[in-house]
Formats: sequence, structure tokens, C-alpha cells
Amino acid sequence: MNPSKPVILLIEDDQQTRRFLKTSLGHKGWRIIEAGDGKTGLSMLKNDKPDLVVLDLGLPDMDGISVTKRLRQLSDIPVLILSARSQEQNKIMALDAGADDYLTKPFGAGELNSRLQALLRRINRGYPVSELFQTGQLKVDLAARKVFINNQEVNITPIEFRLLSILVRQAGLVATHRQMLTEVWGAEHINDQHYLRIYMGQLRHKLEINPARPRYLLTEIGVGYRLAVHEA
Repeated sequence: MNPSKPVILLIEDDQQTRRFLKTSLGHKGWRIIEAGDGKTGLSMLKNDKPDLVVLDLGLPDMDGISVTKRLRQLSDIPVLILSARSQEQNKIMALDAGADDYLTKPFGAGELNSRLQALLRRINRGYPVSELFQTGQLKVDLAARKVFINNQEVNITPIEFRLLSILVRQAGLVATHRQMLTEVWGAEHINDQHYLRIYMGQLRHKLEINPARPRYLLTEIGVGYRLAVHEA
């Protein structure tokens, strides 16, 4: 094993899933350590010092939300949740409990690797606060508060920019409705999701070629939004 490879702590009770992830992620440059239940995973977090955690919500000994909360008490390590499609409320609860992202089963190894790379960039760089962000034809100058599509400046409102800057700060990862509403309008508006629908719709009409099939501003149904990161 190469100690310079980033280490993922995989907390997953299904042996077939663990085997698949260990093989597929190993080929992409990750080193995997495994736990089959929550208590073992929490112990390994303290003893093995991994870089990232991939956590299945359906564990045999502990509720996955409880494991997430305990993980967050122990460390600020990035946590990616694996969840079944029928567990949408659990995804929201896990993100509210401190998880950084989630992926719905079934999923592809490529998509999981992309999400993990986004989390790793967060560790290595932190949130960009004064630099030029670019993905595809979209450029956002956070310092100058300017937005460009195909090098043409786009006129967006202050609220639209605040929403876009939240997505830029965690590009490639989900931003929850609660987070976006709290940061832009305040905690008293956490149930006003229609605000987000209106303003994100306006942003899509300004930034997307086809707002009905967005390339950049993706909806995570029932959970929030994600700014897609396209490789150069």
C-alpha cells in the first residue's frame, strides 16, 4: 500500500458493496480501510486517521444518522453518505447532522470518485474566497462579484449572486435547501423553498443554454442544489 494515497474509511455492512468499492476506488488511486458496522467504524476513525469517510445509512448496529452525529463530534473529516432511493428524508437528516454529501444507490464508481475528489479538494484548498472559479463556460469572480458565460458578462442580482456563491464554495457537492435559505434569507425562512425555486429558475435562464436541462445548476430532488464541475 502506498501511504501517500488518500485513505477512505468505508463503513458499510454489505461485503459485496465493500469489495466493489475497494476494487474500483483502488484503481482510481484511493486506499480503502473497511468497517462492517458503526461502532467499528467510529473506533477506526480515531485509530487510523483516514482522510474521508464513506458511510452507508443502513448499518446493523447503529442508525446511520447517529453514526453521522458521532463522527461529527469526533472530527471535521468529510463524510459522504450512501443511501437507498427510498430514504430521501434520511439523506436530509444526515446532511443536517453534519454529512457533507450523499450518493443514492445504485451508483457508478465514476460518480462516487468525482464526489470524493470534490471533498478532497475542499480539504486541500478550502473554500475559494477571492479567486476566479471556472467550470465549462461558466466563470465566477467571487472577489469582483461578476459572472461570465462564454466570456460574456451576465447581469445577475445580488440575491442570485449570493446563491451562486454558496454553490461555488462547495462546487461538486450538494448545498441543502436549509443551508441556502439560512445563509441568504435567515433561519426564519428555512421552510420557504419557493424562494429557491424562483431564484434558481432565474439563474438557470441566465446561465444555462437549456434551462429545462441544466448543465451547471443541478437539482437534488427534495434536498437542495449542486453546481456541477466539468473537467477542462
